[in-house]
Amino acid sequence: MIGATPPGTRDVLPDEMREIRAISDRLRAAFERAGYGEIWTPALEYEDVLSRGDERAAGAGYRLFDERGRVLVLRSDMTIPIARVVASRLNDVEPPIRLSYLAHAYRAGEDAPAQSREFLQAGVELVGTPAPDGDAEVIALVIGALSDAGLGRHRIGVGDGSLYRGVLESLEVPEAERHALMEALSRRDLVALERRVAGLGVSRAARELLTSLPALRGGPEVLDRADGPVARAAENLRACHELLAERGMAERVIFDLGLVRELGYYTGAVFELYDPAVGFAIGGGGRYDELVGRFGRPMPACGVALDLERVHMAATAEERLDREAGRVREGVS
Repeated sequence: MIGATPPGTRDVLPDEMREIRAISDRLRAAFERAGYGEIWTPALEYEDVLSRGDERAAGAGYRLFDERGRVLVLRSDMTIPIARVVASRLNDVEPPIRLSYLAHAYRAGEDAPAQSREFLQAGVELVGTPAPDGDAEVIALVIGALSDAGLGRHRIGVGDGSLYRGVLESLEVPEAERHALMEALSRRDLVALERRVAGLGVSRAARELLTSLPALRGGPEVLDRADGPVARAAENLRACHELLAERGMAERVIFDLGLVRELGYYTGAVFELYDPAVGFAIGGGGRYDELVGRFGRPMPACGVALDLERVHMAATAEERLDREAGRVREGVS
């Protein structure tokens, strides 16, 4: 087809591009004010470099070969490349290291053609600050940056990537079953999760824990229901909430004990950004304390990435809702 674009990609025309650029400029300014220096890394990485960070990240990218036959991959996110840079190019810089970026990422897949495969992302990575202080800093920064970009309804879901894995380990669930359960949880397929739990052959109490834990969602009160093998993770989340309350950001937080991220390098708190004006996540991230060490410089780290096109859609939807609410108020008066 003449003029067609590959599945999962699209053209962005001037009017929309101006609006996206305005949002990105406000986000970049917010990151800069917070002391996060902007970084740029190659769109192409060696496959073995991305695989060192996470096998799934390498597998999610588009592959090609260089003139020497080495396999290259279009980066599927910015976190692994930044971990590489911190360990190799910034190895003499004292932590904490605060970095930001505005860059494209690419993800291959066999899903429906309508699913995006090219993403314009804006994000931050905080390297060298452990939990809960680092988590609270990143969460507060992204909430404030989205407000600066024009959003007013946004919320952040906060869970712990190690929480459900820890429960599975404590129950001695076989490794193959753990992987399948985590896959179902990452897709929010609770029906598949319950079906797999039923076939594990564990006690009734264990089944109830594995199926009820992902449904715990709400304010800090849900953390009081997390005991036993998940108590430690709950304590970390509670400490993060206290720090966010001091920053005046706690009301934007939704605790979600079933939240996991699809990439395997997350070791602690995980995040997803939402806006009720749209029905999809507009960003996500979390803590990855082991990733930088895979490149030779062990340090705790935490980061978050925003999908700029989705942020733009959320801002547009909020404006439409505000206009409609204004017309309703005018009609009532």
